[in-house]
Amino acid sequence: MINARFGTFRGLVRLALSYPQLALGQSATLRPDPAEVRRLVFVCQGNICRSAFADVVASKAGARTASFGLSTTTGRPAHDPAIAAAQALGHDLSAHKALDRTDYQPQPGDLLLAMEVRQLHRLAADPRLSHLPRQLLGTWTQPIMPHLHDPYGLDDRYMAYCLLRIEQAVTALVRTYPGATPS
Repeated sequence: MINARFGTFRGLVRLALSYPQLALGQSATLRPDPAEVRRLVFVCQGNICRSAFADVVASKAGARTASFGLSTTTGRPAHDPAIAAAQALGHDLSAHKALDRTDYQPQPGDLLLAMEVRQLHRLAADPRLSHLPRQLLGTWTQPIMPHLHDPYGLDDRYMAYCLLRIEQAVTALVRTYPGATPS
């Protein structure tokens, strides 16, 4: 049950800790002005599972998107199990190429959407990115799930569950920020 829903016991603990961090304002969230959001930028560790998938889902929904990893190699392909899980949900990750944080070019109207509180803290500490609005993608799920644990190398059931949660969050997110969807 834990491996299928939370990835690992550590994933469950990090999820449990993320709720009070969010509630007490310790998540390093920087809320955007909704009228100024022009592009949804998804962020995770490697940009080969979570953020890559969110990018594909939002792009397919018509949004302007980008994604990058906080610690990755630009050009790296999506993780094979993520490609398979995405395919099962009707999305194609096969052409994805990872982008490292250092190669990401911020644009006016970017909203950074991270998968974990600790990622928001890293974005807030980066002088090049600290001014950009940032939120947790998992706050758009129902129920809220502020920590979307990295599925890389974990149980295939968790990969599928994680990507399904991301798909649900992105669907709500795209509706909330219509400025990110060109007319």
